[in-house]
Amino acid sequence: MISRRSLALTLTMAVLSGPVLAASSGRNALKLLDPDNDGTVDLAEAKKAAADLFAKLDPDHDGTLDLRELRGRLTAKELAAADPDHDGTLTLDEYLAVVEQRFKAADPDNDGTLDAKELKSRAGRALLRLLK
Repeated sequence: MISRRSLALTLTMAVLSGPVLAASSGRNALKLLDPDNDGTVDLAEAKKAAADLFAKLDPDHDGTLDLRELRGRLTAKELAAADPDHDGTLTLDEYLAVVEQRFKAADPDNDGTLDAKELKSRAGRALLRLLK
């Protein structure tokens, strides 16, 4: 049986390590998405990662992703908003448009790049769901 003290200690450690883990995930994402190792991700790098992932997520090679193939990267509501022809799927161009929209949302200083801090923001995490 877990004592109250053990539970309190465990919860305290989880709360205190949260920011460290969040910062760590931003740095890890940066390593994966930053082929030129300049410490930032630009839109071209994000779109390249998204295009590579799109190909992996399209096992039937029909050139589109449906909600099942997107595997939680977009909700049904987000898919509907990103689907201009309302066919229930996203083409590569439509997927990249969502990536660009989320990239811009994660770039509040409008410098055209995302650093680890921006990637761990709410908007940055939304973008990362489309790239991982």
